[in-house]
Amino acid sequence: MAHEAYVQLTCPECQKHWESTPSDLPKHDQNFSCPNCHATRRTAEFMRTDRDLENLKNLQ
Repeated sequence: MAHEAYVQLTCPECQKHWESTPSDLPKHDQNFSCPNCHATRRTAEFMRTDRDLENLKNLQ
């Protein structure tokens, strides 16, 4: 059975932390909105670490 990877996200506006699968997110250079405060930025700006960003790019 395959396991899907998760990336960790943090909203730059409200500081909400959560996890998501890369397949549930827009591409790193597309807009994404925080589910908590609805701030909109590029998806890459929500990645908690550089490793999360790298995983997002590699798994989409």
